[in-house]
Amino acid sequence: MWVVVILGVADLAIRVLAIGIIPGNRRPTTAMAWLLGIFFVPFVGIILFLLFGNFKLSSRRREQQQLVNDRVRAGVTPLADVESDYPGPEWVKSAAELNRRLGSLPMVDGNTVELIPGYPDSILAMTQAVRKARKYVNAEFYIMSSDHVTDDLITAMEEAAERGVEVRLLFDHIGTLRIKGYKNLLDRLKAGKIQWKRMLPLLPIHGQWRRPDLRNHRKIMVVDGEVAFTGSQNLIEPSYNNPRHRKAGREWVELMACLRGPIVTTLNVVFATDWLGETDESLEHQLQLPSDPHPGAVTAQVVPSGPGFSTENNLRLFNTLIYSAQHRISICSPYFVPDDSLLYAITTAAQRGVDVELFVSEKGDQFLVHHAQQSYYEALLEAGVRIYLYKAPFVLHAKHFTIDDEVAVLGSSNMDMRSFSLNLEVSVMLLGEDIVTKMRAVEDTYRDISHELVLEDWLKRPLAARYVDNVARLTATVQ
Repeated sequence: MWVVVILGVADLAIRVLAIGIIPGNRRPTTAMAWLLGIFFVPFVGIILFLLFGNFKLSSRRREQQQLVNDRVRAGVTPLADVESDYPGPEWVKSAAELNRRLGSLPMVDGNTVELIPGYPDSILAMTQAVRKARKYVNAEFYIMSSDHVTDDLITAMEEAAERGVEVRLLFDHIGTLRIKGYKNLLDRLKAGKIQWKRMLPLLPIHGQWRRPDLRNHRKIMVVDGEVAFTGSQNLIEPSYNNPRHRKAGREWVELMACLRGPIVTTLNVVFATDWLGETDESLEHQLQLPSDPHPGAVTAQVVPSGPGFSTENNLRLFNTLIYSAQHRISICSPYFVPDDSLLYAITTAAQRGVDVELFVSEKGDQFLVHHAQQSYYEALLEAGVRIYLYKAPFVLHAKHFTIDDEVAVLGSSNMDMRSFSLNLEVSVMLLGEDIVTKMRAVEDTYRDISHELVLEDWLKRPLAARYVDNVARLTATVQ
């Protein structure tokens, strides 16, 4: 009897407290999703909320992150005096000011940017850069593997460390742990002289614990402060060491960028921030401008984002640029599950006459995410967005978009709730018609391989498929 009463009182208390606590600083849709879960299964729901409800790093980690940001950026004295003379429209300069206020990094002129599609070319370019390294190599990737595709690059890093180059490597703990061959990778790293650490490790035995799905999703390599690489690609073979993918012929399609100029220094600031956060070792001595500070004509700005910041830097930038577009928007995102603000920005752009196109995979690699993504197609098509489905079995994993003839954005960030709130991401805003033209050439290759989704055909899909899409959409709000 008393047990029933106690459980009833506890159940009521959980519901009453949840109504007043959960909506705080959350989107209403997110709060409602959590409340529904708690009301249907109170005790299970509250346990899940305690594990997954906080989408920020711990207060201690965020305080440490802010101290890291201050310490590292205070040491970037060469960048303090760098002022951009970019002559573009005011809305571009406004976006750059937004980025600087949120991410603290300036817009810098005089860079070169080479776009590198495909695994063989990007791995080869990074390997060649590492073989020429004289001072240091800084690399961080969400997923890393020692396999037949990455072996030359890892060997180059090992040989660089052997000849006295400081080689530092970060990889996401959970992102890499789930890949076949993880133990072999650790054994190889432990046997060499590469300095390496797991990012956001979940090692409760060592007191390292946080919401399990907060991950560092960045992809960065900096060599000697002279050349940098960033984009969508992880350090792994294109089928992700998965026999099932190989059997189906499924490979990931990526886009990386090789950059030179002062933008290399700002990318190194992001790496130094993450390295200091994981090791407490400062790399301020590395944060100097390259020997040739103006090798090209591209203006660029690095935009870090993630749960270490109090704002969703990438989402704010994406919305600002999309609302500013006058003529054309081309978006490529493997996981397109927008929040309301981004969905409104994109559909509003199409409705006011901007040509908007979206490149996504015909068949995704993640069941729930892919079906949640499909639940947005009808609204997009009705607004006038043209959707191109990249032919299966390939997974279009590249992450970039272009705005008019003014702006290209490339990096690790998807256009989904995870990348906006849960993942540490890095994006690079690239300005000018030349770089936009190069990006558009890449987009043209996607269009040639894709087929366009037509609203009339989409509305004819089976009711069962609609049901699955709509159920999957519910998962997008739980953060």
